[in-house]
Amino acid sequence: MAIWGKKNKDKDPESREDRKKAGLIRGLWRKFRGIDWKNPVNRWKLLFVSLVGCIVVFGGGYGVLTMTNSPTFCASCHEMAPEYSTFTASAHNQISCVQCHIKPGFTNMITHKMKSVKEVYYHVTGVPEQIVQTEEEAVSNENCLQCHSKNRLVTASGDLKVNHKGHIEKDIPCITCHAGVVHAKMATRGINVEEVRGEWTKKSAEKLMEKKYLRPNMGTCIDCHDKVNNGVKPWKEAAYSVPPNPEELEKKLEENKKEGTTEATTKETATEATTAETHEGETTEAEAIAAHEKKTQDIILQAVGKQQKDVKLSMACETCHKKVKVPKSHKVEGWNGQHGGTAIQELDKCVNCHQDSKWIREIPKEDIISLLKMKESKTKYTPNIKIVKDQSRINKFCSACHSNRPDGHIDSDQWLTAHASKAKTDNQKSECFVCHDREKPKPGSTEVKAPTDVYCQYCHRTGFKSDKKK
Repeated sequence: MAIWGKKNKDKDPESREDRKKAGLIRGLWRKFRGIDWKNPVNRWKLLFVSLVGCIVVFGGGYGVLTMTNSPTFCASCHEMAPEYSTFTASAHNQISCVQCHIKPGFTNMITHKMKSVKEVYYHVTGVPEQIVQTEEEAVSNENCLQCHSKNRLVTASGDLKVNHKGHIEKDIPCITCHAGVVHAKMATRGINVEEVRGEWTKKSAEKLMEKKYLRPNMGTCIDCHDKVNNGVKPWKEAAYSVPPNPEELEKKLEENKKEGTTEATTKETATEATTAETHEGETTEAEAIAAHEKKTQDIILQAVGKQQKDVKLSMACETCHKKVKVPKSHKVEGWNGQHGGTAIQELDKCVNCHQDSKWIREIPKEDIISLLKMKESKTKYTPNIKIVKDQSRINKFCSACHSNRPDGHIDSDQWLTAHASKAKTDNQKSECFVCHDREKPKPGSTEVKAPTDVYCQYCHRTGFKSDKKK
């Protein structure tokens, strides 16, 4: 018996001791293997357990996806307060975040969820100073076309003629024009940084979401059309359609600093080279600013029909605007030379159309605290020649014409002896001061510089007769 038992023990690889040491998984596997699968009852039990398991796994997974796709889940992290607040105050508050931020399709959904694990890491280890949509995560045209038709030829208001299909077929991203439709370009404005996230509520969002940030910026259209006329397709670079990433800008700044440290030993040589290049015709900062202003003025002149040239895309207002409402006063003969008086009395109305911000793509940084403290009621404009004078100098719409010598001034030698009759009254003099300063500008003065360096006291050094009478 001892020999028989020994033989059986040698034959059986799993002894009683081995069975005791077996883990949970091995034990379950043994039980599963020991089931009589020829018995139909056992097969039905397996099918039932499998169905319950699938329901639990897939139902639970679907529940997790649904929960993480909801806007309230996004709002559970404090760093998303600006994004969620603007979302609830926008016209898109009836759809979920993922309908815009994840491309359609189950595969894209799962891939995005796997990538989003890093957001948990950021939430635990330290939230970025400012959350900015990356180029990879930019809203695609596929997302927009789930709800919107590409066959629209005019805007919802019916004023603008925009061939949406033509733009889409050129692969121009919808967000190039409609970047602020939900979040009011808050990242570009710099008002969603860490220190002000507590200021974001639905009420404050409604105040901060100004129409000029929700609607397409005319400056974007103009900038893009101008680049196309110069043979450039700016939308091909994804960075053109998304706000600059502060972290990437900091990295570039650090890299530039390191390069600057490395090149510190050759600083004198570099300075000499720079000076030489400047003498050879290199553009200085002042010249670059002047060139930019000149470009803006040229575009404005094209838009109002004062300057035409052979272009692929016309800059004239009628090209995009279905109805250009020109005030009756502007149609009066000689309006170009007689609108000064109207400008003084109704400057607030003038700048509704004639303002630089509509013609510039770049958006300046803002302070959220100052924006929230601003009173909703607008201050009433009081006629003021100084305000009009400053506006005519800094507003590109005005300076596009005011920076040029008027036709009525004829030749300088004739004008010097003939202009007295044109500047007898205070009102006539005030018109002169739009382009000319009375006294020589003082160095470091905060006054807005005149478009010409010819000032009255250059000749009238003892003052005016009218001043002496007073």
